[in-house]
Amino acid sequence: MPSYSKKRRTSNAVFLGLSFGAAALGLVALVFILAALLWNGIAGLKPSVFTEMTPPPGSAGGLLNAIYGSVVMTVLGLLIGAPIGLLAGTYMAEHGRYSKLTIVVRFLNDILLSAPSIIIGLFVYEVVVTRLGHFSGVAGALALAMLVIPVVARTTEDMLLLVPNTLREAASAMGLPRSHVVWKVAYAAARPGIVTGLLLAFARISGETAPLLFTALNNQFWNTDLNQPTASLPTVIFQFALSPYKDWQQLAWTGALIITATVLLLSIAARSLGSTRTAK
Repeated sequence: MPSYSKKRRTSNAVFLGLSFGAAALGLVALVFILAALLWNGIAGLKPSVFTEMTPPPGSAGGLLNAIYGSVVMTVLGLLIGAPIGLLAGTYMAEHGRYSKLTIVVRFLNDILLSAPSIIIGLFVYEVVVTRLGHFSGVAGALALAMLVIPVVARTTEDMLLLVPNTLREAASAMGLPRSHVVWKVAYAAARPGIVTGLLLAFARISGETAPLLFTALNNQFWNTDLNQPTASLPTVIFQFALSPYKDWQQLAWTGALIITATVLLLSIAARSLGSTRTAK
């Protein structure tokens, strides 16, 4: 018995040490990445970055058209994808919880959730871009919407399943129809978690590059027509970082710092909402 206990303590210590080591390795990598972004990106962080267009090589300029295109396509992608994801998650949790169709929908949703974003971009390229005959901001927004749907659907289902059935039964006993029970009771109880899922989805698509390369491509100029190629911050970072020009490389670092700070703030807001819900 003593030797068995000693063996368990040794195994526990080994796996605990490996867990701490893995966590420390991840944190050190994150610190190095953030330090590199701050060191290289903050030097170019000035007002002209937010007020001037992307420049030709050797000229001064900023990232205004890229930031504008990113915001428009990301918001449009969220507006298209979020309602579909919310409805799918609501069906799986509220109306078809025990049906076979829900099993199929959940399986397909999980596949879409783990699909590489470049595959989504290729799909939209084949379905939309090749038929329209040109790249466009709308195609980019559709690709981003397809990335939003599985995240929101999964989060909505999980959050609604956490709502106690006693709440629904109490509301139904008062004579409320099913739609009112879902809207007034289930949604109200799961709202912080659902909003967290929306923020996480927004944070994910705001840094996507691969699907936009196949759909929206890029645009060196200011463009408000979503039927035309549209600039975005991730694609400009990709293009400028690979260029041999120092000024473009500096803008790429600054753009990477801006997009990282945005994603970090959204993630912190999502986690804060989630922790608030847990505390309640």
